[in-house]
Amino acid sequence: WYCAATLGNNILVPQSMPASEVAIPTGPVHASTVWSLGLTPGGVRLFSGSEDGSMAIWKMYTSTERKRLFPRADNRSSTDGLWNCVGKLPDAHSSYAPLSIDCAPSRAGHGRIVSGGGDNCINIYREETTVVSGGGSSSDAPKFSIEAMAVDAHDGDVNCVKWHPRDGTCLVSCGDDGAVKLWKYQRG
Repeated sequence: WYCAATLGNNILVPQSMPASEVAIPTGPVHASTVWSLGLTPGGVRLFSGSEDGSMAIWKMYTSTERKRLFPRADNRSSTDGLWNCVGKLPDAHSSYAPLSIDCAPSRAGHGRIVSGGGDNCINIYREETTVVSGGGSSSDAPKFSIEAMAVDAHDGDVNCVKWHPRDGTCLVSCGDDGAVKLWKYQRG
């Protein structure tokens, strides 16, 4: 097997995106160790969590999209897609590392993201879908906000969080306190 891609400072702005819509971060994606990853069930988005307290949102562009949207991107095989950082939650866990990220299974029907961090909290994020002037979310510039938070979910770091594979209302966590906890989630 082989390494198919290295995601580092991939921050490209689609050529067709109006300047007024560009809210894509500049500079390094993460400034420190990356501790966690979460891949959406469809494999189109990836979330990464860093010691710098941030979570980055990555999108996989197909080779066709890459050629159309990023014609000046480095030369790649005509069949290679492109992972690109399309958004960032700069303070996802109050400057503590997001130590675990999980994306809800497709059958959950809600598309929420859950993260556990060094701040002892569990956060559930939802993508903003309201289209407002200068607001809202698109696949090239997604915006996520915290929908629910369990403060002091564990007595110490929250080391892992996972959605139930078939039931989008259940998730499980474990932490430095040695506890495994089952959680019931209800959409707001």
